Amino acid sequence: MTVQPDLIVLAGGRGTRLGGAFKPAVEVAGRTLLSRVLDARPLARHTVVVGPPSARAAATQTPTAPTPDSAIIWALEDPPYGGPVAGIAAGLAAQGEQHFDEPADWLLVLACDLPRGADAARLLVAAASAFESIGEQCDGVHLIDSSGHAQWLAGIYRGTALRAAVASLGDRLDGASMRQLLAGLNLKGLLDESGAGIDVDTWQDVERSSARLTEIQPNPRSDPQ
Repeated sequence: MTVQPDLIVLAGGRGTRLGGAFKPAVEVAGRTLLSRVLDARPLARHTVVVGPPSARAAATQTPTAPTPDSAIIWALEDPPYGGPVAGIAAGLAAQGEQHFDEPADWLLVLACDLPRGADAARLLVAAASAFESIGEQCDGVHLIDSSGHAQWLAGIYRGTALRAAVASLGDRLDGASMRQLLAGLNLKGLLDESGAGIDVDTWQDVERSSARLTEIQPNPRSDPQ
């Protein structure tokens, strides 16, 4: 059984280490970071992007055609730049306002600065599906990078567990850390052997990720005739 999560994309960061550049609109290998992360949408039932109105233009850039804006639910954390936990809370609230027939059993949470966010999403959905199939009880799965660092914002979490964790913080969402939010959850780490969860924080990261993606992308001219 393949789980069908809802997707929350966090696009409200300041981009401080990028000289104040608007991170969702930063281009990696010819496409904005946000548009690349939104390639994960086919895996999800519904998609919420938490970010300012200026992020909308960055979401519409795809290789072939604009992303239908009507298919994306938009939200903004309160206060703006309140951090990832406040962003997740805003995403959950926006979902609640839509009055979906049933809340999602799983929630895929991705930062907008993951050039290969769609690849990370596929790994996470596959892992959650595997745990469901064998009846393994856990509250979520997140990637772990090669240095052993937990990547909370490349994760998939049980909806009930994540909603309860947000509710437990009450009015302490602004500036709260992901470690605080997830402290009481039973999580599984998934080693990111392919580097799908490598994020972009600096212009050097942009250059490295652009070069890596250019190497990965197939060259149509090399196909046999």
